[in-house]
Amino acid sequence: MEFFKIRRDIPFMRYALIFNIISLVTFLAAVFFLWQRGLHFSIEFTGGTVMEVSYDRPAEVDRIRATLEKAGYAEPQVQNFGTSRDVLIRLPLKADQTSAELSRGVMEKLKADNPAAELRRVEFVGPQVGRELAENGALALLITSLGIVAYLALRFEWKFGVAAIIANLHDVVIILGFFAFFQWEFSLPVLAAVLAVLGYSVNESVVIADRIRENFRKMRKSPTTEIIDNAITRTISRTIITHGCTQMMVLSMLLFGGPALHYFAIALTIGICFGIYSSVLVMAPLVMWLGVRREDLVRPVKDRKQEAVV
Repeated sequence: MEFFKIRRDIPFMRYALIFNIISLVTFLAAVFFLWQRGLHFSIEFTGGTVMEVSYDRPAEVDRIRATLEKAGYAEPQVQNFGTSRDVLIRLPLKADQTSAELSRGVMEKLKADNPAAELRRVEFVGPQVGRELAENGALALLITSLGIVAYLALRFEWKFGVAAIIANLHDVVIILGFFAFFQWEFSLPVLAAVLAVLGYSVNESVVIADRIRENFRKMRKSPTTEIIDNAITRTISRTIITHGCTQMMVLSMLLFGGPALHYFAIALTIGICFGIYSSVLVMAPLVMWLGVRREDLVRPVKDRKQEAVV
């Protein structure tokens, strides 16, 4: 399915150095902000109080959040939990206040706004749990990256695996750089979005790598740059359709999903935009510079005949 068909190949590889210089500058800027400012972790990572509150009718999440902010509670996370009448409230714990004192003060404000508010449970999330979450998240990222390299190396060639993982980690670091620069809250949903972007970007890399391999078989007299340009040009329509539909869904979450999905949708939005860029204009040039050849992907006819004789 194609919305349009480009007759002439676009010379992407002619400007490959410019694109990668832009990527390098963006990457280094993201690393700088991560080092200088760090991430603004949510209470799942830093520790805090988790409260489950029940109402006799569907809870007004925005009103509850506004009540807590008006009472002076910084950055309250309020979302429905289980049913529309139950809400989960997450609050960072202050240095001079215990979890019991915090929950008591919160319930006083909530009952003053709505007497039907009923406290179901209170839990304290310690920083030790947060440290374990951070370590497990980093381990998940490492395992995912190694799996991607192994898959692409087995399906195509090791050069594709190395180029793809560099391009995809480039997306992850840039997402983290945005969160460090603007000091957006980094929570478990954001971590899930980062891992989703990593897998999502691989899909585009696989499509382009598969087209490059196919072109090496068909365009036997063409140089590598023309083969890669043709592969990218022939997948542009598919890229626009796929990523356009995905971006529409993510933007709907960003605009209408409320605060609970806000940063999750932002991470996906940034990841999708940079995922397209890196798969096309970072991965492909790296494969070219690593010296991919027709012999790496297409077995010579002589070797096949010799195997048949044996």
